[in-house]
Amino acid sequence: MRIQSNRVGDYCTRKVAVVSRETTIERCAKLMHDEHVGTVVVVTEKKKVKVPVGIVTDRDIVIEVVAFGLDATTLTAGDLMSSDLATVSEDTDLMAVLSSMREHGVRRLPVIDTNGALVGIVSADDLMGLMAGEMDGLVSLVRAEHTRERVTRSSK
Repeated sequence: MRIQSNRVGDYCTRKVAVVSRETTIERCAKLMHDEHVGTVVVVTEKKKVKVPVGIVTDRDIVIEVVAFGLDATTLTAGDLMSSDLATVSEDTDLMAVLSSMREHGVRRLPVIDTNGALVGIVSADDLMGLMAGEMDGLVSLVRAEHTRERVTRSSK
């Protein structure tokens, strides 16, 4: 995929697995399995919009619950979620998104609209895919230039 704009809103995944603070960790894990995702976004409803308040990852479940033999049927997303949630606006530039991921030490960021409502999620994998496409285009450019140069110089 070629980068057509710099807005993260144009590339984020719009279908996001969401849960409430009260959702059990067992249910979070089942949702991740069913939706084939590694993250659920914890949301609260404000003025009829879903506002992200936390995140629970598959890694959180493994290192915080499974590793200690804790009961996933009684722990909730609210117990496990990261409380210092970083988000990005859908108008945020892709490079700023990457910078925010580095700054916060996270691989996924919820994407919000101007009202703070959840509109998507972006992952480091998403950004790597975009950048790989751009790198492929750059490689093609270099090859084309080398080919053109060989043809031009060999005809003289």
